[in-house]
Amino acid sequence: MFSFCTDPATLNDLRWMACYLTTGKHMAFYWSFGTVLLLLAITAPSALLFGFGGAAAARSRILPVSWLGKGYISVVRGVPDIAFFLFFVIALDQGFEYLRHQWMCPDWGQPIRQGNDFIVCAQAKLPRGNSPQIWHEIYGFFLAVLTFAIVFGAFAANVLFGAMRAVPHDQLETAAAYGMTPRQTFWRILVPQMWVFALPGLGNLWMVLIKATPLLFLLGVQDIVYWARELGGTKTPRFTDYPHGDWRMWYFGALLVFYLCFTRVSELVLERLMRKLTHGQATLGGEAQRRLAA
Repeated sequence: MFSFCTDPATLNDLRWMACYLTTGKHMAFYWSFGTVLLLLAITAPSALLFGFGGAAAARSRILPVSWLGKGYISVVRGVPDIAFFLFFVIALDQGFEYLRHQWMCPDWGQPIRQGNDFIVCAQAKLPRGNSPQIWHEIYGFFLAVLTFAIVFGAFAANVLFGAMRAVPHDQLETAAAYGMTPRQTFWRILVPQMWVFALPGLGNLWMVLIKATPLLFLLGVQDIVYWARELGGTKTPRFTDYPHGDWRMWYFGALLVFYLCFTRVSELVLERLMRKLTHGQATLGGEAQRRLAA
């Protein structure tokens, strides 16, 4: 980046470090922080959507729908996250390619499963082999986001299901007495009030989601953990213009600071949101606020 970086061997310590921290790989490292933030920005509302759908299904009076919602919550929550991530990404990838194969190559005469190999026609591959690298990265990131949303959606569904049950039943009965339909009671009475009960659990889930972002590294996405390990490892003059020893402690220390700062900001936002939601509500939080105001 700097004009004096043409010959790193001739640089003093300060200039050497300035050139080292502005290499192309370091720029990718800095951009990877944006990858983590983008993952959180997409996954959080997506997981909340999955969770709301799962919770609504679990409390349904239609037994097959209720079983589906409760089964989704129980199965996903019962599988270790790492095992689910490693399995589900492969399952999603093969599922998408299988559907494309059935549609695009109906005359395919060979079995798709050939021993341990999963073989589809070239047109069905996702992404295509001749696609630019950026599409491979986007596709991998999409699979990661969808997997994160499904996994954390099950935990969110469990939180929201409990929050729905925490809303006083008397209010639901009062709504029915005033002539509201079950749909109106759900959207006008139950849903607005459940958030105050759900927020503590959702706040904890948000913290867990932040701490789970290093799992991107296991899914093949070049995130901050990938680049911290790549850049921090010992480098010799044979492989780089900027040789150094084992600096992984410093890189992972920077990640520690990043995550601590991010979670602290999240705590402050969640506390403020809780105060806003409990204001005037018939909950312990709302009662505590009224006593302080008095």
